[in-house]
Amino acid sequence: MGFEVIPAIDLRAGRVVRLVQGDFAREQAYADDPLDVVRSFALAGVRRLHLVDLDGASAGEPRQLAAVASIAAAAGAAVRCELGGGLRSLAAVEAAVDVGIDRVVLGTAALRDPVLVGDVLRRLGPDRVAVALDVRDGRAVGDGWRPGAGGRPVEEALRDLGRQGVATFEVTAIERDGLLGGPDLELLCRVVEVGAGAIVASGGLTTLADLRAVRAVGCAAAIVGRSLYEGRLDLASAMAVAADGPPGEPGGNGQRVSA
Repeated sequence: MGFEVIPAIDLRAGRVVRLVQGDFAREQAYADDPLDVVRSFALAGVRRLHLVDLDGASAGEPRQLAAVASIAAAAGAAVRCELGGGLRSLAAVEAAVDVGIDRVVLGTAALRDPVLVGDVLRRLGPDRVAVALDVRDGRAVGDGWRPGAGGRPVEEALRDLGRQGVATFEVTAIERDGLLGGPDLELLCRVVEVGAGAIVASGGLTTLADLRAVRAVGCAAAIVGRSLYEGRLDLASAMAVAADGPPGEPGGNGQRVSA
């Protein structure tokens, strides 16, 4: 599969919002009806949506499965939906799958509960599981990014989870998230070079140049949010970058760079 551009739909109280650096007190609402947003993305040719249940992330269990079910139905069979936020038990994961989720995204639970990770991998297989590693000061943290949350070196987390069978990691530089300041390429280079699995870049992606840069360092995909909602990134152009082919291969227009 080639490079993917994955729009994010963050849900809080039924609305589409974005948080700045994961801070629930710094919320910007973009749409009251997420189905309108979903349909517009589907019409643009998006093949995967990244859904986040922010209420679930805060509560530690899913809170918006009814909305997620409606989104999955509106997206249609051609668009795969993944969900993160509050998936901290096998029952929660199964509930997400039951409402139409193609891939589940484990965050806090993946850092704390290797048994759960193993159970989910056996239940769904590695193609339907991703782990979100939210990174602050080089450490992967959980707990909804609350200040002071514990963590572990991101490279260590990648290696351990990769040995368990996790094949996809969504890496967010917390310091960049929601600020439209560009991706943390140094961090992304480091995590790609660990070689534990496919890396999905998240946090700060704003321009077509940002998408080309994260692809060039070896990322498999990029999650974009605020830049789309505020019109700073044109989705059709972003999809064209994704379709352009990996760097260094026929159809590509970039060169791989190293850290």
